[in-house]
Amino acid sequence: MKLNMKGGRSGGAALAMMAALALAGCDGRQTDSMWQALKTFFDSVKPDALLLKGLTPGVSTLDDVRRQMGKPETERVFDDGSRRLEYPRGPQGLNTYRVDIGPNGRLVAITQVLTAENFAKIRIGMSEDAVRQLLGKPGQIVAFHLKKETVWSWKWLEGGVTQEAFFNVHFGPDGRVVTTSRSDVIRGH
Repeated sequence: MKLNMKGGRSGGAALAMMAALALAGCDGRQTDSMWQALKTFFDSVKPDALLLKGLTPGVSTLDDVRRQMGKPETERVFDDGSRRLEYPRGPQGLNTYRVDIGPNGRLVAITQVLTAENFAKIRIGMSEDAVRQLLGKPGQIVAFHLKKETVWSWKWLEGGVTQEAFFNVHFGPDGRVVTTSRSDVIRGH
């Protein structure tokens, strides 16, 4: 059976059928494990409207967020008991969501962090960790050994003539920002 992952509905239907067949032949523990893997996969590709559906600041709990959005890429717990969860949508997705949970365990806010306003907050000398906290996991990391720098890139919806672009943060050998740049998304090769 050839699975066409680019095929939209046919690829999704084939994946669902394969999952159902695999689940039918498993014992309870294996079924739970496979079901969790399938849910994790679905959470990573489901449309943002479904990902965020039903989550209300001040009402939804940490458990509600995890049930709806799945396992975060990163979770930070702060001294006051509040939390920040990170949900990048891709490796080359256009959105990364930062979910803030208050010390009371309730949702405070969901913020799409890949914006021009957040990119403008990147300053020379910032640490890799400070950039990661602001923008989330980069979609791509490339080391340029001769230049002695590492470049982190995020694909984002820039608008304008080209809808999508890359925002790049260049780090020196000390792990500190030396500059930022923008590059085009190259298509059709």
